[in-house]
Amino acid sequence: MTGIALRRALQSVVVLLGVSVVVFALVHLVDGDPVRLALGTRFDQETYEALRERAGLDQPLVVQYLQWISSAVTGDLGVSFRSGEPVTALILERLPATLSLAGASILVALLIAVPLGTASALRPRSLVDGVGTVLSQIGISVPEFWMGIMLILLFAGVLGWFPAGGYVPLSEDPLGWARALVLPAVTTGLVSGSVLTRFTRSSVLEALGAEHVRTARAKGLGARAVLNWHVLRNALLPLVTVTGVQLAYLLSGVVVVEIVFAWPGLGQLALQAVQARDYPVLQGAVLLFAFVFLLVNLVVDLLYSKLDPRISA
Repeated sequence: MTGIALRRALQSVVVLLGVSVVVFALVHLVDGDPVRLALGTRFDQETYEALRERAGLDQPLVVQYLQWISSAVTGDLGVSFRSGEPVTALILERLPATLSLAGASILVALLIAVPLGTASALRPRSLVDGVGTVLSQIGISVPEFWMGIMLILLFAGVLGWFPAGGYVPLSEDPLGWARALVLPAVTTGLVSGSVLTRFTRSSVLEALGAEHVRTARAKGLGARAVLNWHVLRNALLPLVTVTGVQLAYLLSGVVVVEIVFAWPGLGQLALQAVQARDYPVLQGAVLLFAFVFLLVNLVVDLLYSKLDPRISA
């Protein structure tokens, strides 16, 4: 287990370094002068040159990259061109909203996917299977922004059960935080749950046809015991992978849902950075997204080794 963790961690560091090079290069290829945009109507040549020098934009790109990545290793991602605040502080400010949305969304997705996918696999070509297939297909096909708007119209506009948008910190008002979280979490959870439902059904069907399951049944083992100990345990492996991918996607910020619900997450921060040509914020956000994906993949690999001891690499 330790060897696997070290090997995967070293691979992740190499990948993260490669991502940082690509992100830095692509960001600096985008048209537009961020210092000129930040100054706006206050532009004058002397201030412009001073700010470029302060931001290090007067240096060659190689020097800029080395300065940025060496500071990033210590947690210093630079200063925002638009607000003048440290990028790390801006990311940490948005992180609680993103974590709460991602956690609630993946919980909603699993509560939908595991029961529905398992029921569909246990009764193939039945009414339950047909309903589950149709619902999962609808969930995958319907755009998130449309689903979010429909939920707002129904539960906020007509019924008045939940707020239409906004975010309330958990530390200030736990009940207000929960009420504000419901609609965006259900919106993203329905989409992720639709994807996970199809994978759950396929995994359970494959496990049901395995030889050891037929052997367990032939020995007279009860249906519930076969399902719990021989089917679901083996079907869990591919589901862990897909759940990890969905969680990493949610942690990286669901931009469309965040805009619809005015949710101040990392996705919205990255979008604002793109619009303002705010290089440090955009680079910091994308680097964090890459780190999140690599960290989730590392955790999934370790879970694989725990769930199935035969997997050693």
